[in-house]
Amino acid sequence: MSAIERMTITMPAEMAETLRQTVAGGEYASTSEVVREALRDWTRHRDTERRELEVLREAIKAGLDSGPAIPADKVFSELRSRYAAKS
Repeated sequence: MSAIERMTITMPAEMAETLRQTVAGGEYASTSEVVREALRDWTRHRDTERRELEVLREAIKAGLDSGPAIPADKVFSELRSRYAAKS
C-alpha cells in the first residue's frame, strides 16, 4: 500500500457543504474518499486531454510536412470550373 499523507485544503463553503452532505447521505464513508475519487476523475480527464492534444499536434505536423498549402479560394474555383464544364 502507498504511503498516506495528510493534507489540508481550502474550498468554497458551498463545495464543503456538498462534500459533507454526500458523506452524510451515505454515498461515501469519508470526505477523503470523495476527494480521492474527484482527483482520480480529474487525472483521467487530464490524461485524455493530453493524449488528444498530442494527436492534434501530430495531425498538424503531418499537414505541414505534406507540402505547400493551396488557398481554399483557388481549390473551390477550380472545382466550380470543373463542375460547370460538365453541365
